[in-house]
Amino acid sequence: MILTITINPLLERRLYFEKIFLGKDNRAYKEEFTAGGKGINVSRQLNQLGLKNSAFTFLGGNNGKMLRNILNQEKIEHSVVSTKSETRSANLIIEKNENRITTFFGVNSLITKEEADEFKDKLDKMIRNCSIVVFSGSSPCEEADDIFPYGIELANKYDKISVLDTYGKHLEKCINALPTVIHNNINEIESFLGFSVNNEEEKINFLKHLYSKEIKMAFLTNGADTTYTSKYDFHYKITPPKVNTIDPTGSGDAFVAGIVYGLEHSLVYDEFIKIASALGAANAASWNICSVSIDQLNQLKEDVIVESIGKKMKLIDDSPTAH
Repeated sequence: MILTITINPLLERRLYFEKIFLGKDNRAYKEEFTAGGKGINVSRQLNQLGLKNSAFTFLGGNNGKMLRNILNQEKIEHSVVSTKSETRSANLIIEKNENRITTFFGVNSLITKEEADEFKDKLDKMIRNCSIVVFSGSSPCEEADDIFPYGIELANKYDKISVLDTYGKHLEKCINALPTVIHNNINEIESFLGFSVNNEEEKINFLKHLYSKEIKMAFLTNGADTTYTSKYDFHYKITPPKVNTIDPTGSGDAFVAGIVYGLEHSLVYDEFIKIASALGAANAASWNICSVSIDQLNQLKEDVIVESIGKKMKLIDDSPTAH
């Protein structure tokens, strides 16, 4: 069982237009509500891959009720801690003719200390019963900032693999809690950790920095550009397949789902990094978020190029464990 953690979920209202004219009335031809939040996206993609999982999140108010209904409709197994504060929402304006999407985010939920403590209590029990736990997305407020570090420490305590994909002011504290695997994009590292990762040497130095903290596997992505990764002290660069990008939203989450899939099935490194890269690329080529089918994955997987940098690993046939 895979456990995904989202502490800042999102109710998305998607409005579809052929084209937007600013300063004038615009009428949508389609409207839909969808469930957002990075961990929830990972769960959706894991469902597509046939991997049993459960999403754990906060939900509150009318937005929370709507989001819960959507999760049920999508058959995303989930558990929640109820909040007094309304779950955040966003309006997404999609212009089909322009292949453009604009997002207007609402305010974050305000999690109380009592709600955060309840979340952590439940998290303790859930982590004991999972094989891999994924900590994804931002933190909504200061009261929730220590949930991810606390959960990572629990995963280490119970000998579980933890995967971290977050950003914001709590990022450094999360890294210092020592997750097994970490994924970030270039902008997140530069904005929230203050590292310069403009060229290959700087990217490799950052990966070495993470390994010095005993983080076993790291992935540094940059949209459709080259991904840099490390497995222990071995380094690689990954060239993703070329696609016609429509909407890259959620591509990082699809990528993380591929990592989790590979770890859960004990695939060799160069196999599951191809899966992760293909999932990220296929997601970017669609309006749908983290709904890549296995057929779509297989169409792109062999177009991924994996290159070793520096010293070579003679045999890449093991996956990181929480040891």
